[in-house]
Amino acid sequence: MPTPAPVPPPVTRAEVLVVGAGNAGVSLAAKLLRDGARDVAIVEPSPVHRYRPLLNYVGAGRATPADVERPTASVVPPGCRWVQDAVASVDTAQRTVRTRRGASIGYGTLVVCPGMREDWAATPGLQDAYGAGWAGSTYVPGSAPLVWPALSGLREGRVVFSVPPEPAPCGPTALKPALMACDHWRRRGVLADLDVTVVLPEEHALGVPGADEHVEEAFAAYGVSVLRGSRVLAVDPVLRSVDVATPTGTRRLDPVAYAHLVPHYRAPEWITASGLGDASPAGLVDVDPSTLRSTRHPDVWGLGDAAAIATRSSGGALRKQVEVLSHNIAAAASGRRLHRYDGYTVMPVTTSRDRLVLAQSDRRGPRPLPLPNPFAPRRWAWWFDRHVLPRIYFQRLLRGKV
Repeated sequence: MPTPAPVPPPVTRAEVLVVGAGNAGVSLAAKLLRDGARDVAIVEPSPVHRYRPLLNYVGAGRATPADVERPTASVVPPGCRWVQDAVASVDTAQRTVRTRRGASIGYGTLVVCPGMREDWAATPGLQDAYGAGWAGSTYVPGSAPLVWPALSGLREGRVVFSVPPEPAPCGPTALKPALMACDHWRRRGVLADLDVTVVLPEEHALGVPGADEHVEEAFAAYGVSVLRGSRVLAVDPVLRSVDVATPTGTRRLDPVAYAHLVPHYRAPEWITASGLGDASPAGLVDVDPSTLRSTRHPDVWGLGDAAAIATRSSGGALRKQVEVLSHNIAAAASGRRLHRYDGYTVMPVTTSRDRLVLAQSDRRGPRPLPLPNPFAPRRWAWWFDRHVLPRIYFQRLLRGKV
């Protein structure tokens, strides 16, 4: 009879305690350990880690769920302790985190990066429409595998796609399944029989001059109707209708054959309840957008989707934030100068099933690649985003090597 593996002792304190084992938490923990940190722990309840950008390709029939998922245990870096639990509250005065299972974990430094949660209550009827099967999105992992079978089978009728308002996990990439589906329908000869509408929360999809023009060209080429400065208000799961708030009033879209509607997002409620949140309705972690340090608690830091970093979240943004934050945690402990995050982000948006616009920017404006027509849709950019980046993610980013 095999000897059972020893059960590790419970984590009661960590010099650096990281909340969340997504891209932000795992990449940061690995970088901290590589930079010399000796005591790092992660609090994360999920046994599954996902490379979320690939979910958009799952929803376009260009990837499978197996490409997206890994066991959390396989991505937690060596030397980092994993607490498989969820945070219930933080006591900043006592420097302790309370978990839902009742554990109390002390910390020297706390990093809050749990990601955001779907705010289903913000869009009445949406969750029921998901359950009814005529709505879904690639942003919700359980829904993503159902999107492509629904989209690829359409031959006629109204189809609605929404880009979520900020804050959201790289919201503009919600256009990936929309424009890849349009290309599929055009190749199949059914696009003319479909009435495709995209709901944009802003005037343009990306807010990056030079890149937006190429997305607009794709909208025009596919005959897509665009509702600008708009957001989904409510959904009737029985009548298959979608109410949209537009600058000129509420518009009802019905009947809808299929709706790829991304939920609105907010940070976990315990962030605000613990006195870590900002004043926004989404309750993001209140940090200095440049140093990523809490504005009220010098031993608390934040990064990723749930942090108020004054830029659109993305994997590329996280790479820069991890580099800055790993330095700043060590610098703060030794009284050295903190580095500053310039708001760099990147928004990769497909314009067809094999071309992609790579829109990079920071707080000063666009950051084009040193190429002629730098934001033009390119095949190599699509290949890099779909096939190369996932390998870099699992083999290097999550190991603190980039």
